[in-house]
Amino acid sequence: MKKIVIFILISILALSLAGCSAGVAQATTPSSGSSQAAGAETTSTAAPSASEALAANSTVNDDAGDYTWDSASVVAISLEGSSISAAGDGVTVEGSKATITAPGTYSLSGTLTNGRIVVNTQSDELVRLILNGVNITSADSAPIFFQKANEVMIVLADGTQNTLSDGASYTYDDAEKEEPKAAIFSNADLTIFGNGALTVTGNFNDGISSDDGIVIAGGSISVTAVDDGIRGKNYVVIKDGTLAIDAQANGIKSDEEEDATKGYVSIAGGTLTITSRGDAIQAQTDAIITSGTLNITTSGGTESSAKGIKGAVSVSIDGGSFTIDAADDALHSNGSITINGGTFALASADDGVHADDMLEINGGEITISQSYEGLESAVITINNGTIHVTSSDDGINVAGGMDSSGFGGPQRMGQDTFTSATNQYLYVNGGYVWVDANGDGLDVNGAVEMTGGTVLVNGPTGQNNAALDYDAGFKISGGYLVAVGSAGMAMAPDQNSSQNSILVGFGSSAAAGDLVHIQNATGEDLLTFQATKAFQTIAFSAPQIAQGDTLTIYTGGSSTGIATDGLYQGGSYTAGTQVASVTISGVVTTSGNVGGGPGMGGPRRRP
Repeated sequence: MKKIVIFILISILALSLAGCSAGVAQATTPSSGSSQAAGAETTSTAAPSASEALAANSTVNDDAGDYTWDSASVVAISLEGSSISAAGDGVTVEGSKATITAPGTYSLSGTLTNGRIVVNTQSDELVRLILNGVNITSADSAPIFFQKANEVMIVLADGTQNTLSDGASYTYDDAEKEEPKAAIFSNADLTIFGNGALTVTGNFNDGISSDDGIVIAGGSISVTAVDDGIRGKNYVVIKDGTLAIDAQANGIKSDEEEDATKGYVSIAGGTLTITSRGDAIQAQTDAIITSGTLNITTSGGTESSAKGIKGAVSVSIDGGSFTIDAADDALHSNGSITINGGTFALASADDGVHADDMLEINGGEITISQSYEGLESAVITINNGTIHVTSSDDGINVAGGMDSSGFGGPQRMGQDTFTSATNQYLYVNGGYVWVDANGDGLDVNGAVEMTGGTVLVNGPTGQNNAALDYDAGFKISGGYLVAVGSAGMAMAPDQNSSQNSILVGFGSSAAAGDLVHIQNATGEDLLTFQATKAFQTIAFSAPQIAQGDTLTIYTGGSSTGIATDGLYQGGSYTAGTQVASVTISGVVTTSGNVGGGPGMGGPRRRP
């Protein structure tokens, strides 16, 4: 692997929490999710930004001078049904096949009913094809084949519609090479740009493919393929344009395995709509996204992997808008994932976001509306951002081991095999996290450290799971934590914390939609929260919980405040039923039916 994730522990001074307002502490507002208790240590990992990930990869063959040319030197090629005519040198015509043998700029127009354009040059200079309203079909080969060249370009002339389609089987000039392999196939670095439109149908294999790299810098491009939509062996770089891809295998793919600086996909702009049975975006090394609008649907089927965005080494996202509905993980890496920004609407039949080694979230708005598990990795660090997770099993799962539905492996969604280890952590240093889980809310096969932020957990109703579930400790020194759920295996932060917590069990379950309200001895409201499901326990930690104070807990009642994700701001609370009164006597104070040993906030053995 070309990137080895090194975890660096750093300590910084934290901001003091703002004062309380009526109804709830100010720290609970999503906008202040990154606030921390004064003096708290912040623990985070060093993770690459998208620009850093790009710098570690090979240079794109994309020169500014390639985008301009002398119009007086353009050679016109006319496609005339079953024949071709050329008005200049550098072109050899044999019936319905034109072979370009010299560098330069060639403008193609017209219709070719069963023919092809082949580029075969000995020069290192650029060959540029301007598609000026063409319709080319080839019954047994690629309509455009860049057989030999150093660098090639397709220009989509302004306002033109261009269509290319191949047959379901190929006849090769050289059977040993088995080339071409796609409706547009290149053995050289290929760039596509312009303000025209291009429709490509790959009936044989891929739609657009290069054994070097592909850059798309503009145009309205529609690709339908029986295999991959767009494949660049060394890289695929999307700078701009509108792309619609419908692929029976992968939508966009880069698969160089021999060179660790290649095999990457970079998206810096444009609008992409991808429907695929395999991965929508698959990078052998890195998937790097800084901008753009991506609408992705994967349906699975016979493909071994049907993830939304997959980078085997890393996924780095600095921005963009993402709508993903995936039959497998929405975002996936066998290494690391870093999210620094962007807006995400994710739905997955498996994990919302999965990284085998490390997941770091430094910003963005992430909504996982459907998942088996929401966030999953051996180490998860949340420094900032707004995160909403809905899961049929664990909301956030920290565990080590390889995802069995990972890159190139068999698809076994929801059945990943992981282990517990002391080097597995959930760090929450800031941000805003809301979880609604049918399994464990936070399931950490290691330890939790929370120094800031807001975490709201709607945990399970079943007694074999818990809102909080950890093996090696939960140390909280700042932030605001609310976790409601069942009583059988309930846990709270542990005794090594520097911020006080309570874990309270009720004699009977409160109903879904009921409020839970906590106030101190002076009547100050510390919490008013509406759970999405029935609950019998609450774990609560906030800077306002003071030693010696007596907290009164109610369920039911009503509030005139404004609720966001069930958390009420401002207003006044009308009391329901008092279920407990707790005097804070230690770092962790427990009361009521909280499942025995686990309720004390210590590590426990999993059933």
